Amino acid sequence: MGQAASLSASATPSAPSSCPIDHSAIKSSPAVSSSTSGPAKCPIDHTKQASTSAPPPAQCPISHESKDGINPANQMPMLSQAPAAHQAAALPTDRETSSIPRDEASRWEYPSPQQFYNALVRKGWETPEEHVETMVQIHNFLNEQAWQEILKWERKENPSDAVPQLTRFKGRPGELSPKARFWLFAGWLLPTRFNTEPPFDRHDWIVRRRDGEEVRYVIDYYSAPPERDGSPVFSLDVRPALDSVGSIKSRILAATEDVWANFREESKRNSSQNAH
Repeated sequence: MGQAASLSASATPSAPSSCPIDHSAIKSSPAVSSSTSGPAKCPIDHTKQASTSAPPPAQCPISHESKDGINPANQMPMLSQAPAAHQAAALPTDRETSSIPRDEASRWEYPSPQQFYNALVRKGWETPEEHVETMVQIHNFLNEQAWQEILKWERKENPSDAVPQLTRFKGRPGELSPKARFWLFAGWLLPTRFNTEPPFDRHDWIVRRRDGEEVRYVIDYYSAPPERDGSPVFSLDVRPALDSVGSIKSRILAATEDVWANFREESKRNSSQNAH
């Protein structure tokens, strides 16, 4: 029960098998996509924003005030913009602004290629510097598509133009959601019909609606067979978590819609065949 989207990213290097941001480095810190050692140097000069009445630019997702080097918005260690030891080539430190609202006045920013590379180094992954910018593009692309899937759910709940906000999120790689476990079991029973590979990553995103209600969304990221040109293909399973009456109702309605849509399509196909 939920919406799944298959996505193709036009990139030559294959995407990493799991999210390169080091979610496992989390200790016992406050709750819930960017990240590391030492405070990150955000390219936005936050000290100059207080002197202007205009809305501030996209807010840096790395909290400069948090203690112990952990960002409370995503439970991630803070990533430095400084080059890593033994880094052979310089990488951009500019950070792309997402389309995802963080609050009324700002949007989330993605990690720069340099921060992304530092996350890979932190995890001990050998990654050629020339591939990092493409990996960042794929990372950002997947997050943008995940947000679009969330908006589809939210428009069913509230068809108005009110845009929800992503207040915080948390990566949970290695933690299979109940739905992912179910599909893995189905793949074990019927491997020719269902996917036998687990998702390569999982995120939980907390979305705040205009009335202040917060809804948790679960996102499972799957790899799919690549395109003929080698471009990686991904499938996202995005749905509200089954932790509230409203979310359970939304999931049931979505599943019912899918069943009726398939039934109508099948009936139309049978009618067309009988007419011939």
